[in-house]
Amino acid sequence: MNENSLIRLSIFFGVFSLMALLELAWPARHAALKRRYRWQANLSVVVIGAIIARLILPATLAGVAIFAQDNQLGLFHHLVPPPWLAIVLGVLWLDCVIYWQHRLFHRVPVLWRIHRMHHADSHVDTTTGLRFHPVEIMLSLGIKAAAILLLGVPALAVVIFEVALNAFSIFNHSNIRLPQNIDDKLARLVITQRLHRIHHSQYAAETNSNFGFSVSWWDKLFGSFKARAQQPDENLDIGQQQYPPSKYNSSLWRLLTMPLDKPATDTKSAAYNAIDDSQK
Repeated sequence: MNENSLIRLSIFFGVFSLMALLELAWPARHAALKRRYRWQANLSVVVIGAIIARLILPATLAGVAIFAQDNQLGLFHHLVPPPWLAIVLGVLWLDCVIYWQHRLFHRVPVLWRIHRMHHADSHVDTTTGLRFHPVEIMLSLGIKAAAILLLGVPALAVVIFEVALNAFSIFNHSNIRLPQNIDDKLARLVITQRLHRIHHSQYAAETNSNFGFSVSWWDKLFGSFKARAQQPDENLDIGQQQYPPSKYNSSLWRLLTMPLDKPATDTKSAAYNAIDDSQK
Protein backbone atom coordinates (compact mmCIF):
# COMPACT_ATOMS: atom_id res chain seq x y z
CA MET A 1 0.00 0.00 0.00
CA ASN A 2 1.48 3.38 -1.03
CA GLU A 3 1.52 6.50 1.15
CA ASN A 4 -1.41 8.17 -0.63
CA SER A 5 -3.62 5.12 -0.16
CA LEU A 6 -2.68 4.92 3.52
CA ILE A 7 -3.54 8.59 4.07
CA ARG A 8 -6.87 8.22 2.25
CA LEU A 9 -7.84 5.11 4.22
CA SER A 10 -6.82 6.71 7.52
CA ILE A 11 -8.99 9.77 6.84
CA PHE A 12 -11.85 7.57 5.63
CA PHE A 13 -11.89 5.36 8.73
CA GLY A 14 -11.31 8.37 10.98
CA VAL A 15 -14.31 10.30 9.62
CA PHE A 16 -16.49 7.19 9.49
CA SER A 17 -15.68 6.24 13.10
CA LEU A 18 -16.23 9.79 14.37
CA MET A 19 -19.61 10.24 12.66
CA ALA A 20 -20.75 6.72 13.59
CA LEU A 21 -19.98 7.41 17.26
CA LEU A 22 -21.76 10.78 17.14
CA GLU A 23 -24.91 9.32 15.61
CA LEU A 24 -24.82 6.49 18.13
CA ALA A 25 -24.63 8.97 21.02
CA TRP A 26 -26.99 11.64 19.64
CA PRO A 27 -29.18 10.14 16.91
CA ALA A 28 -31.40 12.57 15.01
CA ARG A 29 -33.87 9.87 14.00
CA HIS A 30 -34.56 6.25 14.95
CA ALA A 31 -34.39 3.56 12.28
CA ALA A 32 -37.29 1.22 11.56
CA LEU A 33 -34.84 -1.69 11.25
CA LYS A 34 -32.03 -2.85 13.47
CA ARG A 35 -28.65 -1.52 12.43
CA ARG A 36 -27.17 -4.91 11.67
CA TYR A 37 -29.65 -5.64 8.85
CA ARG A 38 -28.86 -2.41 7.02
CA TRP A 39 -25.17 -2.19 7.81
CA GLN A 40 -24.35 -5.72 6.63
CA ALA A 41 -25.76 -5.07 3.17
CA ASN A 42 -24.62 -1.43 2.92
CA LEU A 43 -21.03 -2.21 3.87
CA SER A 44 -20.99 -5.30 1.64
CA VAL A 45 -21.94 -3.08 -1.31
CA VAL A 46 -19.01 -0.81 -0.43
CA VAL A 47 -16.59 -3.73 -0.56
CA ILE A 48 -17.99 -4.98 -3.88
CA GLY A 49 -17.80 -1.48 -5.36
CA ALA A 50 -14.21 -1.04 -4.19
CA ILE A 51 -13.14 -4.36 -5.70
CA ILE A 52 -14.82 -3.58 -9.03
CA ALA A 53 -13.28 -0.09 -9.10
CA ARG A 54 -9.82 -1.53 -8.55
CA LEU A 55 -10.33 -4.16 -11.27
CA ILE A 56 -11.58 -1.58 -13.79
CA LEU A 57 -9.04 1.11 -12.92
CA PRO A 58 -6.02 -0.43 -11.18
CA ALA A 59 -4.07 2.82 -11.42
CA THR A 60 -6.90 4.76 -9.69
CA LEU A 61 -8.08 8.22 -10.76
CA ALA A 62 -4.80 9.74 -9.57
CA GLY A 63 -3.14 7.42 -12.08
CA VAL A 64 -5.38 8.86 -14.81
CA ALA A 65 -4.15 12.34 -13.84
CA ILE A 66 -0.52 11.19 -14.03
CA PHE A 67 -1.20 9.64 -17.44
CA ALA A 68 -2.68 12.95 -18.62
CA GLN A 69 0.38 14.81 -17.37
CA ASP A 70 2.85 12.40 -18.99
CA ASN A 71 1.03 12.69 -22.32
CA GLN A 72 0.20 16.41 -22.05
CA LEU A 73 -3.54 15.75 -22.24
CA GLY A 74 -6.03 18.33 -21.05
CA LEU A 75 -6.46 22.09 -21.04
CA PHE A 76 -4.18 22.78 -18.08
CA HIS A 77 -1.20 21.20 -19.83
CA HIS A 78 -1.51 23.75 -22.62
CA LEU A 79 -2.50 26.87 -20.68
CA VAL A 80 -0.05 26.01 -17.87
CA PRO A 81 -1.64 27.85 -14.90
CA PRO A 82 0.32 28.15 -11.62
CA PRO A 83 0.33 24.80 -9.79
CA TRP A 84 -1.75 26.12 -6.87
CA LEU A 85 -4.38 27.52 -9.24
CA ALA A 86 -4.53 24.28 -11.23
CA ILE A 87 -5.16 22.38 -7.97
CA VAL A 88 -7.92 24.75 -6.80
CA LEU A 89 -9.62 24.84 -10.20
CA GLY A 90 -9.21 21.08 -10.57
CA VAL A 91 -10.98 20.37 -7.27
CA LEU A 92 -13.79 22.82 -8.11
CA TRP A 93 -14.16 21.34 -11.60
CA LEU A 94 -14.47 17.78 -10.31
CA ASP A 95 -16.94 18.80 -7.62
CA CYS A 96 -19.10 20.60 -10.21
CA VAL A 97 -18.95 17.54 -12.48
CA ILE A 98 -20.13 15.31 -9.62
CA TYR A 99 -22.99 17.72 -8.91
CA TRP A 100 -24.18 17.47 -12.53
CA GLN A 101 -23.58 13.72 -12.60
CA HIS A 102 -25.85 13.44 -9.57
CA ARG A 103 -28.56 15.51 -11.28
CA LEU A 104 -28.20 13.37 -14.39
CA PHE A 105 -28.74 10.18 -12.39
CA HIS A 106 -32.00 11.65 -11.12
CA ARG A 107 -33.10 12.94 -14.52
CA VAL A 108 -32.48 9.99 -16.87
CA PRO A 109 -34.86 7.07 -16.09
CA VAL A 110 -32.37 4.25 -16.71
CA LEU A 111 -29.76 5.99 -14.55
CA TRP A 112 -32.32 6.69 -11.82
CA ARG A 113 -33.12 2.98 -11.64
CA ILE A 114 -29.44 2.41 -10.78
CA HIS A 115 -29.15 5.36 -8.38
CA ARG A 116 -32.50 4.53 -6.75
CA MET A 117 -30.77 1.84 -4.68
CA HIS A 118 -29.02 4.63 -2.76
CA HIS A 119 -32.35 6.36 -2.07
CA ALA A 120 -34.17 3.14 -1.17
CA ASP A 121 -32.44 3.03 2.20
CA SER A 122 -35.23 3.40 4.78
CA HIS A 123 -32.89 5.25 7.14
CA VAL A 124 -30.04 7.67 6.46
CA ASP A 125 -26.79 7.25 8.37
CA THR A 126 -23.04 6.97 7.78
CA THR A 127 -23.36 3.76 5.76
CA THR A 128 -25.92 5.32 3.41
CA GLY A 129 -23.19 7.72 2.30
CA LEU A 130 -21.27 4.71 0.98
CA ARG A 131 -24.22 2.74 -0.42
CA PHE A 132 -24.01 3.06 -4.21
CA HIS A 133 -24.71 0.36 -6.76
CA PRO A 134 -21.55 -1.15 -8.33
CA VAL A 135 -22.85 -0.13 -11.78
CA GLU A 136 -23.09 3.47 -10.58
CA ILE A 137 -19.54 3.22 -9.24
CA MET A 138 -18.33 2.09 -12.67
CA LEU A 139 -20.20 4.85 -14.51
CA SER A 140 -18.98 7.46 -12.05
CA LEU A 141 -15.38 6.32 -12.52
CA GLY A 142 -15.73 6.79 -16.27
CA ILE A 143 -17.23 10.27 -15.88
CA LYS A 144 -14.56 11.40 -13.43
CA ALA A 145 -11.77 9.95 -15.58
CA ALA A 146 -13.10 11.82 -18.62
CA ALA A 147 -13.29 15.05 -16.59
CA ILE A 148 -9.68 14.61 -15.43
CA LEU A 149 -8.43 14.01 -18.98
CA LEU A 150 -10.42 16.92 -20.41
CA LEU A 151 -9.00 19.50 -18.04
CA GLY A 152 -5.68 17.81 -17.22
CA VAL A 153 -6.44 17.90 -13.49
CA PRO A 154 -3.29 17.49 -11.34
CA ALA A 155 -2.96 14.24 -9.40
CA LEU A 156 -2.82 16.11 -6.08
CA ALA A 157 -6.17 17.79 -6.89
CA VAL A 158 -7.67 14.38 -7.64
CA VAL A 159 -6.49 12.97 -4.30
CA ILE A 160 -7.81 16.02 -2.41
CA PHE A 161 -11.14 15.78 -4.20
CA GLU A 162 -11.56 12.02 -3.63
CA VAL A 163 -10.73 12.33 0.08
CA ALA A 164 -13.10 15.29 0.48
CA LEU A 165 -15.88 13.57 -1.48
CA ASN A 166 -15.82 10.47 0.74
CA ALA A 167 -15.54 12.50 3.93
CA PHE A 168 -18.40 14.85 3.04
CA SER A 169 -20.61 11.96 1.91
CA ILE A 170 -20.17 10.27 5.30
CA PHE A 171 -20.61 13.60 7.11
CA ASN A 172 -23.84 14.75 5.48
CA HIS A 173 -25.47 11.31 5.55
CA SER A 174 -24.77 10.82 9.26
CA ASN A 175 -27.78 10.53 11.55
CA ILE A 176 -27.20 13.64 13.65
CA ARG A 177 -28.97 16.98 13.87
CA LEU A 178 -27.13 20.24 14.40
CA PRO A 179 -28.80 23.09 16.30
CA GLN A 180 -30.91 25.02 13.79
CA ASN A 181 -28.96 28.28 14.05
CA ILE A 182 -25.66 26.45 13.46
CA ASP A 183 -27.20 24.39 10.66
CA ASP A 184 -28.46 27.52 8.86
CA LYS A 185 -25.07 29.22 9.09
CA LEU A 186 -23.17 26.12 7.98
CA ALA A 187 -25.65 25.57 5.12
CA ARG A 188 -24.47 28.80 3.51
CA LEU A 189 -21.34 26.90 2.55
CA VAL A 190 -21.83 23.13 2.89
CA ILE A 191 -24.57 20.52 2.65
CA THR A 192 -25.56 19.68 6.23
CA GLN A 193 -27.21 16.50 7.46
CA ARG A 194 -30.64 18.16 7.55
CA LEU A 195 -30.27 19.52 4.01
CA HIS A 196 -29.24 16.13 2.68
CA ARG A 197 -32.11 14.38 4.42
CA ILE A 198 -34.38 16.63 2.32
CA HIS A 199 -32.69 15.08 -0.72
CA HIS A 200 -33.62 11.63 0.66
CA SER A 201 -37.27 12.59 1.11
CA GLN A 202 -39.93 10.38 -0.45
CA TYR A 203 -41.36 13.44 -2.23
CA ALA A 204 -39.90 13.87 -5.72
CA ALA A 205 -39.89 17.67 -5.47
CA GLU A 206 -37.57 17.35 -2.48
CA THR A 207 -35.57 14.38 -3.74
CA ASN A 208 -34.71 16.47 -6.81
CA SER A 209 -33.00 19.14 -4.74
CA ASN A 210 -29.78 19.59 -2.75
CA PHE A 211 -27.70 17.49 -5.15
CA GLY A 212 -24.35 18.69 -3.81
CA PHE A 213 -22.22 16.21 -1.92
CA SER A 214 -20.06 18.84 -0.27
CA VAL A 215 -20.70 22.55 -0.85
CA SER A 216 -24.16 24.08 -1.16
CA TRP A 217 -23.24 26.75 -3.71
CA TRP A 218 -23.75 24.53 -6.78
CA ASP A 219 -27.39 24.01 -5.77
CA LYS A 220 -27.83 27.73 -5.17
CA LEU A 221 -26.11 28.63 -8.43
CA PHE A 222 -28.10 26.15 -10.54
CA GLY A 223 -31.48 26.55 -8.82
CA SER A 224 -31.78 23.21 -6.99
CA PHE A 225 -31.31 24.40 -3.40
CA LYS A 226 -34.11 23.73 -0.90
CA ALA A 227 -33.64 25.13 2.60
CA ARG A 228 -36.71 23.52 4.17
CA ALA A 229 -38.80 20.41 3.59
CA GLN A 230 -42.58 20.28 3.65
CA GLN A 231 -42.34 18.19 6.84
CA PRO A 232 -40.15 18.90 9.90
CA ASP A 233 -36.86 17.02 9.91
CA GLU A 234 -38.01 14.84 12.81
CA ASN A 235 -40.95 13.47 10.79
CA LEU A 236 -39.60 13.62 7.26
CA ASP A 237 -40.59 10.57 5.20
CA ILE A 238 -37.29 9.11 4.01
CA GLY A 239 -36.55 6.43 1.44
CA GLN A 240 -38.71 5.12 -1.39
CA GLN A 241 -42.33 4.03 -1.00
CA GLN A 242 -41.58 1.14 -3.33
CA TYR A 243 -39.15 -0.27 -0.74
CA PRO A 244 -40.67 -0.18 2.76
CA PRO A 245 -38.36 -1.10 5.67
CA SER A 246 -37.84 -4.86 5.86
CA LYS A 247 -35.02 -7.36 6.18
CA TYR A 248 -35.70 -8.46 2.62
CA ASN A 249 -35.44 -4.93 1.15
CA SER A 250 -32.22 -4.43 3.11
CA SER A 251 -30.52 -7.63 1.95
CA LEU A 252 -27.47 -7.53 -0.30
CA TRP A 253 -29.19 -9.47 -3.07
CA ARG A 254 -32.14 -7.08 -3.01
CA LEU A 255 -29.86 -4.06 -3.24
CA LEU A 256 -27.98 -5.48 -6.22
CA THR A 257 -31.16 -6.38 -8.12
CA MET A 258 -33.09 -3.14 -7.51
CA PRO A 259 -32.22 -1.64 -10.92
CA LEU A 260 -34.24 -4.47 -12.51
CA ASP A 261 -37.43 -3.34 -10.77
CA LYS A 262 -39.95 -1.25 -12.67
CA PRO A 263 -40.62 2.26 -11.32
CA ALA A 264 -43.61 2.53 -8.99
CA THR A 265 -46.22 5.30 -8.96
CA ASP A 266 -45.16 7.85 -6.36
CA THR A 267 -48.42 8.92 -4.73
CA LYS A 268 -46.70 10.99 -2.09
CA SER A 269 -44.99 13.10 -4.75
CA ALA A 270 -48.35 13.69 -6.43
CA ALA A 271 -49.82 14.81 -3.12
CA TYR A 272 -46.85 17.07 -2.45
CA ASN A 273 -47.09 18.66 -5.88
CA ALA A 274 -50.80 19.32 -5.35
CA ILE A 275 -50.02 21.12 -2.10
CA ASP A 276 -47.15 22.99 -3.72
CA ASP A 277 -49.34 24.11 -6.64
CA SER A 278 -52.07 25.36 -4.29
CA GLN A 279 -49.54 27.64 -2.59
CA LYS A 280 -48.35 29.31 -5.78
